[in-house]
Amino acid sequence: MLDDDTIARIADELVDAGRSRVPVPRLTQRYPKMTVEDSYRVQQLWRERGEAAGRVLGGHKIGLTSKAMQYATGITEPDYGVIFKDMILENGCTVAWKQYSHPRIEVELAFLLKEDVAGPDATIFDVLRATEYVVPALEILDSRIEMEGRTIVDTISDNAAMGAMVVGGTPVKPDDVDLRWVSAILYKNQTVEETGVAAGVLNHPAQGVSWLANKIAPHGDVLKAGELILAGSFTRPMWVHAGDTVFADYGKLGTITCRFE
Repeated sequence: MLDDDTIARIADELVDAGRSRVPVPRLTQRYPKMTVEDSYRVQQLWRERGEAAGRVLGGHKIGLTSKAMQYATGITEPDYGVIFKDMILENGCTVAWKQYSHPRIEVELAFLLKEDVAGPDATIFDVLRATEYVVPALEILDSRIEMEGRTIVDTISDNAAMGAMVVGGTPVKPDDVDLRWVSAILYKNQTVEETGVAAGVLNHPAQGVSWLANKIAPHGDVLKAGELILAGSFTRPMWVHAGDTVFADYGKLGTITCRFE
């Protein structure tokens, strides 16, 4: 494991990269013995730096939960990161493209919790009981570490590549629809780029939320009432550029749109 000074130096590099929009060299190239445990220590310190600067925790994201995303990244296990409230954007927003390091878009569902969900033995049923609403969401991926050759260690350190999220469409109670069969069509500039079904996320998107509750339990953490949990993408990431308009059609769950300028 890396020593505390090295962990702190990496976390500070990532904070600076978030401000400058210049990704840092790949961590696993510079620290080949860096472990997953090291990367979560970096992420935790990065989170603490943000909270010390006044950012407020709004929830958590789960990444790499679908085969579509695992094939796209070459990484075969899920990961997670934090969502600050200033990362949560409204439907129809205009996004400054230069605010991110060549952003990408993912299609997801988000779970708004009305009760805590605690591991280590949380199940999909615990998640469904604790969920007030499920709502469509687009995740804007960012990268504060160079992408070429990234591993799970790099991605976790980089807060699971979380940039922001756009929430829209129609919030539904978790038992009002079959969440496995929620589907979406993702457009860029009026052209269909991706389609997907939510069952692609661990066979049920709520399964990702229970996975997260169990994953953070050894650290004494729980998913708390009022938090928004991004369950993971069921499409491959879509690159966007300045001038692009993004539109996602979730059928009965409504639509989401945003524009990059």
